Amino acid sequence: MQCQLCEREMAQLTVHHLIPRQTVKRKKADAGSTIDICSACHRQVHSFYSNLQLARELNTIDKLQSEPKMRKFLSWISKQNPDKKIKVNRRR
Repeated sequence: MQCQLCEREMAQLTVHHLIPRQTVKRKKADAGSTIDICSACHRQVHSFYSNLQLARELNTIDKLQSEPKMRKFLSWISKQNPDKKIKVNRRR
C-alpha cells in the first residue's frame, strides 16, 4: 500500500479526513473524502496545522502536498525507511 502523501510503500496506512470530522460534527454535515496516508504523515499533518486550517485551507491532497512546511517534510520522509519509526516534531 502506498501513502498518498509521501508515496512510500507501507505495510499499514491510516485514514485521514481531508475536512476534519470535528469541524463538521456539530453541523451534522458529511466530512467528505478521505485519503490513505502513513502514520508519520498523519501525525505530522496534525502537528503542523489546526483542524480549522485543514478544513478551510488544506482540504485537498494537492494543497497539503504543496504547502511549504509539508513539502519540506515530504521531501525528507520520502527518503526514510518505511519500517523505521518516525518521530514527529510537535511544534507548530
